[in-house]
Amino acid sequence: MVQAYILIQTEVGQAAGVASTIAGLPGVTSAEDVTGPYDVVVRAEADTVDELGQLVVARIQSIPGITRTLTCPVVHL
Repeated sequence: MVQAYILIQTEVGQAAGVASTIAGLPGVTSAEDVTGPYDVVVRAEADTVDELGQLVVARIQSIPGITRTLTCPVVHL
């Protein structure tokens, strides 16, 4: 199981709608609108790194209102 935090920047006024849309996607365990340099923080999981990449590129980045994403995989050292 691969887990990651996805930090998202949105267009002005779009954070709540983007977070709500993302929260309903399979593989997303949480999606919160936040303050700071990013507007939405998502926690997601997938069976493989490739599946995680498909979630980010094919599903999340295609949502209207998103301007940039940064994926931070969780590591266990």
